[in-house]
Amino acid sequence: MKLLKVIFLTVFFCFNVFAQAVPMVTDTKETSLAPVLKKVLPAVVNIAVRGELPPMIMPDKRVRDLGIIPKFEGIGSGVIVDADKGYILTNAHVVKDAQAITVTLNDGGRLRAKVIGYDIPSDIAVIQVKVKRLTAIPFGDSDKLKVGDFVAAIGNPFGLQHTVTSGVISALERTHLGIEGHENFIQTDASVNPGNSGGALVNMQGELVGINTAALSTVRVGGNIGLNFAIPSNMAKSVMDQLVQYGNVKRGIFGIMVQDITPALAETMKLPQNEGALVSKVLPGTPADKAGVKAKDIVVKVMGKPIHSAAQVTNVIGLLRAGSKLNLQIWRDSRTLDINSEVADLDAMKQQMENAPKALLWGLELNNFDQLLNNESIKGVVVLDMDDTSVAYSSGLHPGDVIVAAANQSVHNIEELQKIVQQHPDQVLLEVRRGLNGVMFVVLD
Repeated sequence: MKLLKVIFLTVFFCFNVFAQAVPMVTDTKETSLAPVLKKVLPAVVNIAVRGELPPMIMPDKRVRDLGIIPKFEGIGSGVIVDADKGYILTNAHVVKDAQAITVTLNDGGRLRAKVIGYDIPSDIAVIQVKVKRLTAIPFGDSDKLKVGDFVAAIGNPFGLQHTVTSGVISALERTHLGIEGHENFIQTDASVNPGNSGGALVNMQGELVGINTAALSTVRVGGNIGLNFAIPSNMAKSVMDQLVQYGNVKRGIFGIMVQDITPALAETMKLPQNEGALVSKVLPGTPADKAGVKAKDIVVKVMGKPIHSAAQVTNVIGLLRAGSKLNLQIWRDSRTLDINSEVADLDAMKQQMENAPKALLWGLELNNFDQLLNNESIKGVVVLDMDDTSVAYSSGLHPGDVIVAAANQSVHNIEELQKIVQQHPDQVLLEVRRGLNGVMFVVLD
């Protein structure tokens, strides 16, 4: 019997990096990382946290009933990014629920820190210490990273302060890993381990290009296998700016669903290859719908940034705060169009859509129908699918029903049906053919 190795993703409560020594040759005589590390090591800190276990993860309710409140302790890493204000970037899972946070600097100094804010979906947090003479790491542009670039990971794995590991960028824009709610990971083979969470991923110019967050390991071995993930610095900086200014991240909604353009799609739909992302759906009533974006549009730029994948569109828009201005460049019918809109408040949009009266045909997926049904030629509109919150669903319309008349007028196609319903927006009588049941009547109201 073959044994299967189960692979899982581990989010480390601390993150330290530098286990595969892959030297970066800065010139023909120098092969050491020491000059880069001399600049950045003072900006990477150890974070120790203490707190009470939340009730939802209490091992035994009887313990709390007895007045005993279990405590937890943890360690992680952080990166000083603003020396004047004492701002430190780390992972949200490091400081979430912490009631006491102690930061240990490179010189051994210990400071109490307070949480400025954290964002669970992106796993980014900002904490602050009050002290002078700090050293900060400058932000690098993570959008400029390329697979094969040399990087170094710095943190406090297993509490071993200022451990350094090195490697290369293995992949970019890793998503659907199930680590966070909002994913756009840099994959690297620079080793990270428990305690590295929140530590720095730096390029060979000593710039911060990522925040180390997780690693892939095996259940049986539990060791690092060279698949490590970091949050891009541009994403971390965007979240940080909101946390510093507002104390929270308020995500908005634009209202498009996008997908990658495969060679097969490009050939079949006569689309440009290796450029942009295909709009597969526009949600009704959203800013995208009001701005005139249509299904089959190709998003080629967002906020001036060239687009090459659906994940990029999702991440760029997803990091804009509700109410922010949004500019898209789309490709439609062999020409480019500029779309200027804004990102709506997600909660307000949900509330508005829930309270607004739904159009009678809202939530229906329809198609023209012209076939023989029970040896009779039938023309009309067939219901392919429907939203379970739609008027049609609550009125008793079924997928597979063929609408042959509306308001006592014959219906031969979707356009005719829409025109009739527009003339009767409050209530309309439909005549439908339902399988072997023959003619039935359904009232949409």
